[in-house]
Amino acid sequence: MPEVIAGLEIPETAAVAEATRLVQETTSPLIYHHSRRVFFFGLIHAHALGVEPDRELLYLAAIFHDTGLLTPFSDVEQRFEVDSADHARRFLLERGFSTTAADTVWTAVALHTTPGIPDRMAPEIATTYLGVLTDVIGFGLDGLEHDRLGEILAAHPRGTSRTSFCEPTSTGSRTVRKPRTAP
Repeated sequence: MPEVIAGLEIPETAAVAEATRLVQETTSPLIYHHSRRVFFFGLIHAHALGVEPDRELLYLAAIFHDTGLLTPFSDVEQRFEVDSADHARRFLLERGFSTTAADTVWTAVALHTTPGIPDRMAPEIATTYLGVLTDVIGFGLDGLEHDRLGEILAAHPRGTSRTSFCEPTSTGSRTVRKPRTAP
């Protein structure tokens, strides 16, 4: 039976289930809950804009978008957005997704902090970006139904501050790193 929160359905696929487990096990609860909220807010923006993103790709972009905040996800020192995108792309390709699908998710993840570009691109890319904007700075929250927002936040609560998931903390054998804004 599909998981539905605030009237929004999470895709029931093996990749979604595996990615969810992986992110829950390798990141902090703050990153996990933030990533899930990004998916829900992205879907809400898609409905408002009248676009139909591939829900599985949107979910995978949302769930992986901040995994690069953790080290070591790659052997290369690079922007966390690119590290996250590389990790997501590798995950999709290893599970038989097309190169086009993997590239869409890579772009959505890599550009999720880049203003002015992603919202002009494919629905999965634009709505990932808009979902991040909603969760991080409140973009569009004023137009959201109070009950719907309450249900999303009940299922995926915020931490003590909106940026607390970027503060250095230990998550088992991994360490969260602060985002870098320049390579």
